[in-house]
Amino acid sequence: MSRNRIILITIGIMLSIFLASMESTVVATAMPTIVGQLGGLEHYSWVFSVYMLTSTTSVPLYGKLSDLYGRRRLYVIAMTHFLAGSVLAGMATSMTTLIFARALQGLGAGGVMPLAFIIIGEMFSLEQRAKMQGFFSGVWGVSSIIGPLLGGFIVEQLSWRWVFYVNLIPGPIAVAIVVLAWRDTIHARGKVSVDYLGAILLSASVVTLLLGLMETGTTTSWALIALAVVLFVVLLWVEGRAPDPILPLPLFRESLFAAASSHGLLTGWAMFGSLSFIPLFVQTVLGTSAMQAGLTITPMLLGWVIASIIGTRLILRVGFRRLGVIGTSVFLVGAALMSTVNVDASQTGMMIYVSLMGIGMGLSVPSFLIAVQTTVEKRHLGTATSTLQFSRSMGGTLGVSVMGAALSMRLASNLAASGLDPQLVAALLDPIGPQTVLVDAGVRLALADAIHVVFVIALVAAALGLLAVLFTPRVDLRDSSSAPREGAATME
Repeated sequence: MSRNRIILITIGIMLSIFLASMESTVVATAMPTIVGQLGGLEHYSWVFSVYMLTSTTSVPLYGKLSDLYGRRRLYVIAMTHFLAGSVLAGMATSMTTLIFARALQGLGAGGVMPLAFIIIGEMFSLEQRAKMQGFFSGVWGVSSIIGPLLGGFIVEQLSWRWVFYVNLIPGPIAVAIVVLAWRDTIHARGKVSVDYLGAILLSASVVTLLLGLMETGTTTSWALIALAVVLFVVLLWVEGRAPDPILPLPLFRESLFAAASSHGLLTGWAMFGSLSFIPLFVQTVLGTSAMQAGLTITPMLLGWVIASIIGTRLILRVGFRRLGVIGTSVFLVGAALMSTVNVDASQTGMMIYVSLMGIGMGLSVPSFLIAVQTTVEKRHLGTATSTLQFSRSMGGTLGVSVMGAALSMRLASNLAASGLDPQLVAALLDPIGPQTVLVDAGVRLALADAIHVVFVIALVAAALGLLAVLFTPRVDLRDSSSAPREGAATME
């Protein structure tokens, strides 16, 4: 492949990674304004969880199908879904249509990210990939930091709808570059097994569980939760017999992999759950703008990127287990401080708290990733890596849903106790809506107490994450230190 062709494909892949990684943070900043105009605060968490759900469960399928039909074709399909979801999200007239659009968008994102890294792996040799990895990690970091600021700027200067429409500028350019420059090679030989049944059962069990958690306490919710348990049991039975399962059950019997997956699930729960609701707290309770809300969560993402770079350099010197304990402890301290915020909270203080959470994730996540990639058999390397991603994303999906349900229940109780109309919440969220000082103060207090419950749930998840880390076995990574070098940076 010529040098010019490689440069063009690299640019297209960087644009793809930028779009997919920025989407969650840019939407988080805009969501309070969106809810203020569309209503449906009780469905706030679904805008995030449905995106994470569809993107998470579709990752393994895209990888397997790309072996069968080629990377380029699947890349085009993934980007088409992502951009179509962006258009529909920008045109949304209700929370229901927005949630549907976000599901479609996530279905595309679930293919964009893994296919981007697969193409990178095929295009560059191991030595070249090590040199290029800094650029791709830099794109992830920059997009995560720019996302909240861009979301706030767009909401204030244009309209929240342009948070989604902005994808239509670089997206088609990325597709055109990859389609024109990339030359496909089909790698599948013989019959390739695609675990469609496992993917369907996994999605069905999680969706059913999320629906049950949305309205806890009712007969319907308990029935849905029971159905989710049944579907999950069937999933385990199917995966135990599938030749190439979506969930690699034998790997979970290894204590290191089980601990790493538990850490990903619990810290993902606390991290992404907090990330989704912090802008809501800052804008409604502290009364800031969307841009300032974006600034509040930027230190979390910046801390994650910087700590990740430092942590990967320290892992062989300090040891992955010790680094994991230190990182998760720092994360727990940040979560504990976040659980203390109330209506009198300081925005500067919150920025410090979330930066600690980001630093903790940056130190602990890569250490477990490298440890797993070093100790697992090479034939299971891809499956193990994607499963760790899956555990963190699934933790975030469940966390956002549970926290959203808790917020809705607590807020409804607070408003009823204060004799306030729930419609006043929409007036508070809408920056151009009518407000009075008395009502504004009452609704802010009700929201502050409700969102405080969310941060307490994040604290519990963080504490359980540290407990999982303490059960991690001691493993010397020096014996095969070359193994993880290839994949360590790609996850960030």
